[in-house]
Amino acid sequence: MKRRPLLASLLALPTLALATGTDESAQARTAAMAWLNQTDAGEHGAAWTSASAIFRNAVTLAQWQQAVQGVRGPLGELRNRKEKSLVLTRTLPGAPDGQYAVIQFDTGFASKAQSVETVTTVRDADGSWRVTGYFIR
Repeated sequence: MKRRPLLASLLALPTLALATGTDESAQARTAAMAWLNQTDAGEHGAAWTSASAIFRNAVTLAQWQQAVQGVRGPLGELRNRKEKSLVLTRTLPGAPDGQYAVIQFDTGFASKAQSVETVTTVRDADGSWRVTGYFIR
C-alpha cells in the first residue's frame, strides 16, 4: 500500500515540470500580448515603461518612439495576429543568461498583409515577465 502513493508522486513529477513550463509560457504570452496591445494602440510611452530593464537601458524613450513610429506607422492598423510559436530558453545571442520566451506571431496589417512579429520576453529580477525585444519582418 505504501508504494502506491510513492509511485503516484513520482508519476506526478513530470506533470509538475510540464505545468511549470506551461505556466511560464502563459505568463510570457500574457506579458507579450499586453505590450503588443499598448503598441497597437499607439501607447508607445506606456510600452517602453512596461518593457524590461534591458530594453529601457538599450533604448531611450525618445529613440523607442521614433523607431516604433518609423516601423509600425507605415504598416497601418493591425488586422490580425496569430501566435505561430513560443520557445522558452535560458540563452540568447548577445544577452545575459536568464529566462526568456521567444514568441512569433503571423500578423497582418492594413498595408502589409503578411508579416512575422517576434517578441522576446524575459523574466525580470522581480519575477515579472517583460518584453525585451521586438522585431517585424
